Amino acid sequence: QVQLVESGGGLVQAGGSLNVSCAASGRTFSRYAMGWFRQAPGKEREFVAALSKSGSSTYYADSVKGRFTISRDNAKNTVHLRMNSLKPEDTAVYYCAANRKTIPGTRDIEYDYWGQGTQVTVSS
Repeated sequence: QVQLVESGGGLVQAGGSLNVSCAASGRTFSRYAMGWFRQAPGKEREFVAALSKSGSSTYYADSVKGRFTISRDNAKNTVHLRMNSLKPEDTAVYYCAANRKTIPGTRDIEYDYWGQGTQVTVSS
């Protein structure tokens, strides 16, 4: 089992950048594929990015491709989401999630563990 805690959200102007991070408990972090999802008010939770257990394979939603970068540090049990060129439509609560699949997946039902979320607000 793994517990996830996000941090780093905040308020940023459109065009700016922000990093959000997720710290995982336990000594088996490298056995988990990781993903980031987001949920805006009144909308369903949507996939943002994911990466494999080793970090060698990454996956992005079309809406963030080229602007967001997901990475992980297995020695520090952390996963990061670097967000550049932020837009007001990126405003949402961002959640990290984990599963033990070889291919992480882009659907939230494929993930077994979730953090509590961190708010990202992009002003226009």
